[in-house]
Amino acid sequence: GSGGFRKRKHDNFPHGPRREEKENVNPSSALMTSFKSFQLELDTRHDKYERLVKLSRDITIESKRTIFLLHRFTSAPNGEEILNESEVKLDGVRRKIKQVAQELIGEDMYQFHRAISPGLQEYVEAVSFQYFIKTRSLISVEEINKQLIFTAEDREETTITTSNSHDKQPHTWSLKVTPVDYLLGVADLTGELMRLCISSVGNGDIDTPFELSQFLRQIYDGFTFIGNTGPYEVSKKLYTLKQSLAKVENACYTLKVRGSEIPKHMLADVFSTKTELIDQEEGLS
Repeated sequence: GSGGFRKRKHDNFPHGPRREEKENVNPSSALMTSFKSFQLELDTRHDKYERLVKLSRDITIESKRTIFLLHRFTSAPNGEEILNESEVKLDGVRRKIKQVAQELIGEDMYQFHRAISPGLQEYVEAVSFQYFIKTRSLISVEEINKQLIFTAEDREETTITTSNSHDKQPHTWSLKVTPVDYLLGVADLTGELMRLCISSVGNGDIDTPFELSQFLRQIYDGFTFIGNTGPYEVSKKLYTLKQSLAKVENACYTLKVRGSEIPKHMLADVFSTKTELIDQEEGLS
């Protein structure tokens, strides 16, 4: 009747025999043994994925700190000390990447790629930023991967390797940055180069913005060749890259047209005002 409880379909099935069948399941049967092995395999894979996520987060944090340090290069009295300190920090990041490579021994890297990709992108950004400051050129993905070949050098790792000799673990570990991670890291590099342009103008360096403008234009032309044929993340970064290029070209325009009439200590303020206007116009459009 109305107001009463409606009878569900499965209420017609007897529950008693089901419970008895569940209690009578043999835990040592072949089926239960198979499912326990599946459970163990999935738990092990999940734990490894979580460890890789944590390592990737540490790599991202340390790489960001290296980038912040490198931004002091233009204003530091002794830039060589900044570069040496950044190299020490990058060595620490590579030790974290070595742990990632050890976790991926015997595994398909692409099954765990989503866990480690953010850290690798940030590392590519930091390494390429340092390389540009040193050489005024772009580091290749082959050069980056050469730096990610590791050997067991310290005693602790050697004893672990010798004690687990029956596992036949190699004495060398390597981790390759994928082309997509490399492209995404280079796309993020353009934002740091735009900030480098602002700080250079503030320090009275008029030559660096023009070098950055040509360099960013070459990178942008390279990304336009990829276009929409590449991964979605790469095409999405193209808009940010175009913004960074527009801001650097605007700085060069300001320096070329009004550089002689504006004092050097005021150029950065003029440039910052113009970039804010560009951001507002792009936000409205």
